[in-house]
Amino acid sequence: MATFKFELVSPERILFSGDVISVIVPSVEGEMTVLAGHAPLVATLKAGIVFVQTTDQNGKEFFVNGGLVEVNQASTTILAEQGRFIEDVDTAVLDAEILTAETRLAGSHNDDEKKRLHDTLVQLREFKHVFEQRKAA
Repeated sequence: MATFKFELVSPERILFSGDVISVIVPSVEGEMTVLAGHAPLVATLKAGIVFVQTTDQNGKEFFVNGGLVEVNQASTTILAEQGRFIEDVDTAVLDAEILTAETRLAGSHNDDEKKRLHDTLVQLREFKHVFEQRKAA
């Protein structure tokens, strides 16, 4: 299978860098799968899981909360506002993210910022619900 370069970068560190078969990305437009040779695009990310297929039978998962994905013919890069290895995520982490967004929303006086924070809260709450169901299964 054809591969391409992929990098997932958070403000703290590079979470992943290497050749991959595919990447599933949680964009605000909907979940999308990127394969080698994908048409160029830039999209905004929402809270969710990035699934990176590294071989035919192996993959890695990461949690992202906001950011951008840039796709071109040769590579894909995610610049996440927040990113973690999925193993480092639990309901306490998600509760803290929700509380931070709620606090920032309550203190915001800018309408654009309020809208963005409200959308982030909705996305985080939705992701937490899905995450809890997934852990229970």
